[in-house]
Amino acid sequence: MNTTFKTAILAAAAMLLCTGADAAVANTAATSTGFVAPAAPTRAAMPDKRLPNLGRDKHGLPFYHPKQVKRVVRTTAYTHSESDHLSYGPKNAVGTYLQYNEQTRSAAADWSVYPLGTKFKIKGEPYTYVVDDYGSALVGTGTIDIYQPNKGLMRQWGTRIVEIEVIEWGSSRQSIETLAARKRYGHCNKMYASLQQQNSKVKATR
Repeated sequence: MNTTFKTAILAAAAMLLCTGADAAVANTAATSTGFVAPAAPTRAAMPDKRLPNLGRDKHGLPFYHPKQVKRVVRTTAYTHSESDHLSYGPKNAVGTYLQYNEQTRSAAADWSVYPLGTKFKIKGEPYTYVVDDYGSALVGTGTIDIYQPNKGLMRQWGTRIVEIEVIEWGSSRQSIETLAARKRYGHCNKMYASLQQQNSKVKATR
């Protein structure tokens, strides 16, 4: 990655984090209980030039090689009371309850980028996030959607570019098995196909 792009990511991160901080000040009474703002990304999380360049997503952020666990990612937020989630209630894509406590919290992502069960931490926060959900808008991107228990906290999070560290990769096999029965849905079929392609490449190199 060139210096200009590195600078652009860091500048965007700073801008989004500052915007989030301003919003937090404006809504402190309503939404700040238990809210921990993430720390700004560092250069250590930029793509490692020694690893293959996997391109960028539609938001201009890089796709990282799986060997690199520290990375700069775009995050958004969602909650179970949004109109497009009402039919599922407070449950995730595997039918268990979305998590939000002092140890573990749920997140949604493209399972071909972050397979089901992937665990990660956000720099500056004490929680472990677990990818147990997905969303159609996330497919084909490296964006991670952070679950929040209400709309106030969802708005407070907004869109933030953060640094994460993957502490445990999820299961591609479980992701494929879950998605196999949902291929009639376009976004599920895309994730399924991408995971199958990845598996084929791995087998071809053995």
